[in-house]
Amino acid sequence: MPGDSLSSIAVEGARTVFAVHEHFQRLKQSAQVLSDVARSSDRGYFTPSEDEETRHLLISYWQSRNALLEVVLEMKDTQEREDAFLVGYAGALVLADAARFLRREFDDRPVVREKLNEPAPAFGIPKGVYDRVQASLANPVHAWHLYHAASYFDENRTDLQAMVEGSPLAVLPGIIEQLQTSAHVSLGEYAVQSTRVRARQLVSRLRGDLLHRALYGLQKSVSSAVADLYLVPGHDPGLPESIVSELRTLIRPGDVIIVRKEHAVTNYFLPGFWPHAALYLGSCDELAELGFDRSEQAGRHWDRLLSCDPDEPCRVQEAKKDGVWIRSFQSPLHSDAITILRPRLDQSQVLAGLVRGMSHTGKPYDFDFDFTRSDRLVCTEVVYRSFEGIGDIRFNLTRRAGRMTLSAEDLIAMAVEGRHFDPVATYAPPDHDQLQTGSDATDVLRATAASLD
Repeated sequence: MPGDSLSSIAVEGARTVFAVHEHFQRLKQSAQVLSDVARSSDRGYFTPSEDEETRHLLISYWQSRNALLEVVLEMKDTQEREDAFLVGYAGALVLADAARFLRREFDDRPVVREKLNEPAPAFGIPKGVYDRVQASLANPVHAWHLYHAASYFDENRTDLQAMVEGSPLAVLPGIIEQLQTSAHVSLGEYAVQSTRVRARQLVSRLRGDLLHRALYGLQKSVSSAVADLYLVPGHDPGLPESIVSELRTLIRPGDVIIVRKEHAVTNYFLPGFWPHAALYLGSCDELAELGFDRSEQAGRHWDRLLSCDPDEPCRVQEAKKDGVWIRSFQSPLHSDAITILRPRLDQSQVLAGLVRGMSHTGKPYDFDFDFTRSDRLVCTEVVYRSFEGIGDIRFNLTRRAGRMTLSAEDLIAMAVEGRHFDPVATYAPPDHDQLQTGSDATDVLRATAASLD
């Protein structure tokens, strides 16, 4: 792909791979503490605090793992591009490295293994996570796919490094070199008879070039890993144009957008029917009218506000798996259900909140879900850190899996109860397939938000 610009989806994927790689290093440190406890204790069980920390480790690992699986799947639309290959291969190696670490630390510690195999239904985590991950790691077909990817990387290393120099993808070759070495990805390591038989079958089916084989293999492995995560092949989330048109007449700068994507691999990591939030900034004209562009903090992002989507005039600030960024309004509209909440603030207070929120643009996603720190953020934390203390707004954090958090349904509960926010509009098919406003929107939220039961 010499001379071509890097695709935006590859840039977003690279940011996610790097963030999850860094997060896994932190998880390893926490896991080693648990491993030491299990090694030194003869109790045969965890104390409540140890149990909570293990549960948090499981949830954090599972959700960040799903983010990487989703990244590799997203590369399918750019299969012949070398930037997509780098993202997919680096992501696959990070996944394999984390799985090997779990096996190395916990395979001979039944009390930890059993805990990591327990389900966490509220977070969409099935029973048997540890066993499932280890089975995938031991699969010789997956090893053969990694071998193809390693071969392509080794043969084209210099060109790939030159292609991404100075870009967000520049971190990927280093991650690949580090983890490829530790993984010992080589044909000799995996040359058991069953691998050779399956390898011959794959090679006979794939007559394309090595790049195509490498990408195909990575995506084939990932597809099998997510086959039981409630995906519906071919489902493309998106709101009807009639609903979008109505929303455009109702939404204002400072509104909180909460959405749901059906059948998503990650469903944005947090529990409940309504899992994901974004902060609506408005159009550049609306922001200029508020005086947003005259703020030093916000002004440095003005070029991004103007240019991020030439076909869509409106913007949001949103934390997704690739981090906190100014995005097109189309990002949250690419969903199946949506509700709009409005903070009880005047225009000057809304402006103060939006300007404050800009200080978090560019930060990585927080796969640890820890609201006590601000160097990494989850989606609802953008709302929390923008509006906490503005006017009368105060948020009550809730302890979940060992961390103080604010879920999207916590925000909905505030609006339904008339605390600091008001419901503006809600669309939640199939049972509520018309856009409802005012008190009718509140009724739909009561009917759909599980946490309000």
